[in-house]
Amino acid sequence: MRRECRGILLILVTGCLLMAIIDGIWQPGYAVKSVWKIVIFLGVPVLYSLKNKDIRLIEVFSVKRKGIVTSILIGIGVYAFILACYFTIGSYFDFSKVTDALSEGVGVTKDNFIFVAIYISFINSLLEEFFFRGFVFLNLSRLADRKFAYIVSSFAFSVYHAAIMTGWFSVWLFALLLFSLMAAGIIFNRLNEKQGNIYTSWFVHMFANFAINTVGVILFKII
Repeated sequence: MRRECRGILLILVTGCLLMAIIDGIWQPGYAVKSVWKIVIFLGVPVLYSLKNKDIRLIEVFSVKRKGIVTSILIGIGVYAFILACYFTIGSYFDFSKVTDALSEGVGVTKDNFIFVAIYISFINSLLEEFFFRGFVFLNLSRLADRKFAYIVSSFAFSVYHAAIMTGWFSVWLFALLLFSLMAAGIIFNRLNEKQGNIYTSWFVHMFANFAINTVGVILFKII
């Protein structure tokens, strides 16, 4: 495997482990956690790309209008699907631990949830798409093997999120969540591979977060 690919994998594994430690052990609060995430998911890949000309990051921000329109339409469908699932089968799962875990783990409460939800939807989703798709997937698929890039990026994406949500849900809901995140990662990779940028998956990711945050508003009894 090329040196650049080994570097990408090292940054991927190290970055996810560091964020797992920050989220699960340190638990410094959402603002501090967000700063660290920016450093790890954005700063480190940018520094690595400056030292390795074969790592391309500027191209992942190239705009293609047609792809963005398609992504927005898919995103609206995802938003409707997630909310439909919550309102139809949500009663079969226990969500009672979610608000407590958010409050105790990262300091997200009813008072600051709206602000956090806006950040998660627009900024946090962009950071994750840049890291898992723009930096990892698009570069690995070009420098190494396409199938390998699909598996590594989508698996890391699902495990990273699952690690954050450990203890939030029952075992069955957690397993469903892990599978759904893996599937979402594969879909996001496909969207980006087709368009050659991260805007496509970012818009879909954003709308998925809109739906999840809508559920959060309900769970926190803001409305």
